[in-house]
Amino acid sequence: MGNGTGIGRVRGLGSAKHGASHWWRQRLTAGGNLLLVTWFVFSLFRLPLVDPATGALSHKVIVEWLSSPYVAVALLLMTINVFAHLKMGLQVFIEDYTHDQSRIAALVVLTLYSVAAGALAVFSILKIAFGGVPA
Repeated sequence: MGNGTGIGRVRGLGSAKHGASHWWRQRLTAGGNLLLVTWFVFSLFRLPLVDPATGALSHKVIVEWLSSPYVAVALLLMTINVFAHLKMGLQVFIEDYTHDQSRIAALVVLTLYSVAAGALAVFSILKIAFGGVPA
């Protein structure tokens, strides 16, 4: 095993063996997003309009809709899936295009943002679903 040529330096090292699982997880979350966001859009379009002229939904209609266990669980799944997909996609972008010491800081900020925003969204959905918001 020489170290004089490029192939000599990498021969025998093999692959990192983690890229394929990350790629599959990203594709699975993309498929889940496709199904769950499609459900979300169609579900919103099926809600009754309060004022047909403006197309505005009332707060009461949204709270009643979200109080359904099926809607709350589907919305929770969608939220978790969207934030997981966001983190994975931006992580790949940061790893591919950031080549200095700011990469670690960017990955830490991305992880903190994903967890904090996802937790806030999950808390909000659960609060409405369990009746914590007055109509």
